Amino acid sequence: MGQITVEKNVGGIEGLCVITPAVHGDNRGYFMETYSKRDMEEAGINIDFVQDNQSMSVKGVLRGLHFQINFPQTKLVRAIKGSVFDVAVDLRKDSKTFGKWYGVELTEENKKQFLIPKGFAHGFLVLSDTAEFCYKCDDFYHANDEGGLAWNDPEIDIKWPQVEGVYNGTASAEGYTLSDGTPLNLSEKDQKWSGISQSI
Repeated sequence: MGQITVEKNVGGIEGLCVITPAVHGDNRGYFMETYSKRDMEEAGINIDFVQDNQSMSVKGVLRGLHFQINFPQTKLVRAIKGSVFDVAVDLRKDSKTFGKWYGVELTEENKKQFLIPKGFAHGFLVLSDTAEFCYKCDDFYHANDEGGLAWNDPEIDIKWPQVEGVYNGTASAEGYTLSDGTPLNLSEKDQKWSGISQSI
């Protein structure tokens, strides 16, 4: 299948895939194909991506958990600089793994990509001093259509690496740090989401 290796249904969750591209390197540097529609289709993944996004975040930033309510998106995500712990939560009510999460570390060194289908909440935690994060979407962003879940919902129980703190009943970042003392940094909006039982 060309230039990628695809691990399907990771964590036992149907549709989630970790994709590792072939990297061709020597003493001058490296080259890789970051996306090939042909290779994806050969792997049984048929998605029409329509938008690319990129963000930069500093250490301790946690973005999520986000989803589009009426216009759900499939996302293909990767870190082009630094390291993030990327998480998807299954919100498909008819799924055997509803409420189950899976996380993978995406780094500029491992060059892995995480394919997150429609019907999932998504978020990531920055583990390096800075991280640049890229993702492809198969639908455009629709304002006022964003939903979210509390990043620390005990019912979902995501094991965020290096995060220390005690759950106080809300999504507030207050009192949470990484193991090196870096404060956890969430947007005001992301500290107001409710748990999965109240949101879905």
